[in-house]
Amino acid sequence: MSVKHAISRGLELGRSFLQIGLLKSGGRVAAKLRADRFRVGPSVRTVQPQAFLPARYRYYRTSLRGLAAQLQSAGFRRRFTGASPRNRAVFLAFGLGVGLIEQQLEEDRQSAATCQEIQAVFKKKKIQSTLRPFTSGFKLEDYIIGNQIGKGSNAVVYEAAAQFAHPKETERDSTLVELRDIKEEVQTARSPTCCSFRNFPLAIKMLWNFGAGSSSEAILKSMSQELVPSGPLALKEEKEQITLDGHFGVLPRRVSAHPNVIRVYRAFTADVPLLPGAQEEYPDVLPARLNPAGIGNNRTLFLVMKNYPYTLRQYLLVSTPNRRQGSLMVLQLLEGVDHLCRQGVAHRDLKSDNILLEFDSGGCPRLVITDFGCCLTQNDSSLQLPFNNMWVSRGGNASLMAPEVVTAAPGPDVVIDYTKTDAWAVGAISYEIFGQQNPFYGAAGLHSTNYQEKQLPPLPACVPADVQLVAKLLLRRNPNKRPSARVAANMLHLSLWGRKALANQDSAGMRKLADWLLCQSAVVLLQGCSGPSGNRVEAELQRSFLSNLDLEELRAAVGFLLYGQDQSRACIMFP
Repeated sequence: MSVKHAISRGLELGRSFLQIGLLKSGGRVAAKLRADRFRVGPSVRTVQPQAFLPARYRYYRTSLRGLAAQLQSAGFRRRFTGASPRNRAVFLAFGLGVGLIEQQLEEDRQSAATCQEIQAVFKKKKIQSTLRPFTSGFKLEDYIIGNQIGKGSNAVVYEAAAQFAHPKETERDSTLVELRDIKEEVQTARSPTCCSFRNFPLAIKMLWNFGAGSSSEAILKSMSQELVPSGPLALKEEKEQITLDGHFGVLPRRVSAHPNVIRVYRAFTADVPLLPGAQEEYPDVLPARLNPAGIGNNRTLFLVMKNYPYTLRQYLLVSTPNRRQGSLMVLQLLEGVDHLCRQGVAHRDLKSDNILLEFDSGGCPRLVITDFGCCLTQNDSSLQLPFNNMWVSRGGNASLMAPEVVTAAPGPDVVIDYTKTDAWAVGAISYEIFGQQNPFYGAAGLHSTNYQEKQLPPLPACVPADVQLVAKLLLRRNPNKRPSARVAANMLHLSLWGRKALANQDSAGMRKLADWLLCQSAVVLLQGCSGPSGNRVEAELQRSFLSNLDLEELRAAVGFLLYGQDQSRACIMFP
């Protein structure tokens, strides 16, 4: 509730009291109304009054308490009773307005405390890696290499299996498996009729090395962006001591584990081998010892990751997710982007080819963001890139560059803000998830340099209204009017699981929503990691939402949803 709204409500009440002749003492009436009509019930839990209250609320609260005390003072009452009816109405309006604002601040304090308590509980729940601790795997010879499964502009990916792993479990999720008969298994896996994904649970990415030299230190410095999603044991201990200083914007920050971000389990340098299909698929990037016409260096960087059966693009070519699955897929991308943004990383090359996909035990698609070769990383997490000259890289995939990136012109004081650029790309990818052409692809597609928001095509009618609203908001040209990935994710969380809590809800009163958050937390804790009906993806999403609760971001999400509802009603009433 705004101050203007509160005072307006107070003024209306003051006028009604004047009309029925009940205005005898402004101080007594205001005090009675605050005590009876607007009393706030006792909190369920005990917290320190100022513990979670934002600084601006503490300032306003102190100021308003002083104002309320003055309104109730004896001197004010004497002046009040001698004032004209009009002035008395104004004084009473201020008194009632102060009382309403005090109530709102108290509700905000309780809601903020609830969010902080829930966040603290779920922050302790760490992502469990499917990789068992081991000390091997830092040499190419430790792996059995299968078929090529992907190739891009700067790397090639092969399926692989480890020769050194001895896990007890035989789950499909297990990252490393022991091959009983290595020679026989390799020959079988390379046959076209074999389910090689089962035989090769790992993927090895070999980067092209054109100008980084052949020393390990030079390679790691040049390709440090690729190490952003690497785990704490990915590099050998002695390699960890290398100073990966890089250029501005490519500092070797590492992000913590997240269900929707790829995890690099091993990273090492080795001589470039002659892998299957190399001479046919990428002869020019091979070193001269393998191809006399090749321009590649002898050594390069290798990354070991989990093998996923599809990219998002491959999956969408053969399948269209239903309403709920599509909503969950968009939500996963927003959760992954928010996780990166909170840790000072902008992907800058988000597209369906750089998103991997698998299924949980309930058949729900799980999306994983991969390929960090174009990412921006900064120690201060500001994601502000000085754009001093035209040689500064703006990222990859020009078709899905946000307007604030693609329209930036280099200059001495120009800075590109990447805090909401990946969220914009998620809005564009949402079209693909729901079976439509990406509006920014193709010769007839829109261009992010000059498109107008009214030119965006509508999503199919079967897409939930809140998802359509999120996509529309994410594709706003002005980043100041665009929700962050966190706020957009909160909107979908509330739409999927908190619809009842939004009934009769306004963007200011959060008490009902705070009660729902407590109930939701208890449900998620009781369900554990499996989630409803064994849907592990939904359980991961709910935990991610609860571990990132923030009152202001939650209020912003509610405000956007209410805005969408108002727009829908207006369209119905005035088609």
